[in-house]
Amino acid sequence: MDHMTRTREILGQLIAYPTVSADSNLALIEHLAGLLADAGARVEVFRDPSGGKANLFATIGPDIDGGILLSGHSDVVPVADQAWTSDPWAMVERDGRLYGRGTCDMKGFIAAAVALAPVYAQKAIARPIHFAVTHDEEIGCLGAQALAPLLQARGVKPRVAIIGEPTLMRVIEGHKGCYEYSVHFTGLEGHGSAPERGVNAVEYAVRYVARLLELREVLKALAPPDSRFEPPWTTINIGALVGGVAHNVIAGKARVDWEMRPAQPGDADLVKADLHEFCTHHLLPGMRAVAPMADIITEVIGEVDGLIPTSENEAREIALALTGANGAGLVPFGTEAGIFQAMGMQAVICGPGSIEQAHKPDEFIALEQLAEGIRFLERLGDRLQVAP
Repeated sequence: MDHMTRTREILGQLIAYPTVSADSNLALIEHLAGLLADAGARVEVFRDPSGGKANLFATIGPDIDGGILLSGHSDVVPVADQAWTSDPWAMVERDGRLYGRGTCDMKGFIAAAVALAPVYAQKAIARPIHFAVTHDEEIGCLGAQALAPLLQARGVKPRVAIIGEPTLMRVIEGHKGCYEYSVHFTGLEGHGSAPERGVNAVEYAVRYVARLLELREVLKALAPPDSRFEPPWTTINIGALVGGVAHNVIAGKARVDWEMRPAQPGDADLVKADLHEFCTHHLLPGMRAVAPMADIITEVIGEVDGLIPTSENEAREIALALTGANGAGLVPFGTEAGIFQAMGMQAVICGPGSIEQAHKPDEFIALEQLAEGIRFLERLGDRLQVAP
């Protein structure tokens, strides 16, 4: 069976697992573990504390440091309230494209890597090839953040990480971080006719949002003059402000969901320190003067560092050689690459498909893109093969 046929077969199997971040990915992980074990890989599965989700880590080749990690996430975004032309959990081909949730982001890369695993196992490769398949990337890279310390504790030290997010096979050497928060405001309910007798959580949430908007302008002024990001500054986005129950009730609860995407080290610390001071010295005193139990609690949804471009990067050089590209770029979206970089790996992002198709109804990957991804992985095996 040729590599494209096998990749399509595996991809169809993976699409059939509805691994939305809110649900379990265990069935998919167990399926991949079986495929990799059959190919000759040494496979480990790490369940999360709930037992309902898991990361997979597998190795083919010599048991030494300095290997190459192929990484992808198993979870996908929901399909609820999206107008799909076909069943999102049953892959179909139309007009040279494979449709289904996750075809592009990013089960296509995972399927291609697993399809090539038997080839890697049959070659006498000089460096190990590792496979990492993680959970919950879409909601804060929780799986990769849990996997990293486990690998470090085992003394696993890959040198290169290739994250196969959809880049149209462009080589990407950097992206901003992604820090996500939900801030919970607890006030004191009361009758709307006497607002001074209560603590309106929505009003204090609005003041918090106003401070975020002020910080957004501060961050623009701090943009590094040589930044290659677009936009070049650290961004802040308010995703939701919810609270209250009725027109005539002082809102006792409110929540602000927001994110920032740091363009440089230090910006996140500046924002967090400013908000801590603002809440401690400006919001909470007024709230607690009326209701001592009033509070503001910040829930950290995820804090994922960006991928910092570096002058020396073997992952970039390998990817450029395999694709024939002349240079590497940056992307605005976040990935798990920064987590692996923090472990000491040199990381790059390069995978089939377009991010423009991710998270949309009728998500697809073009067969031409999938073929490019397969050729990339074939060349990787050839590059690592020991000369006879």
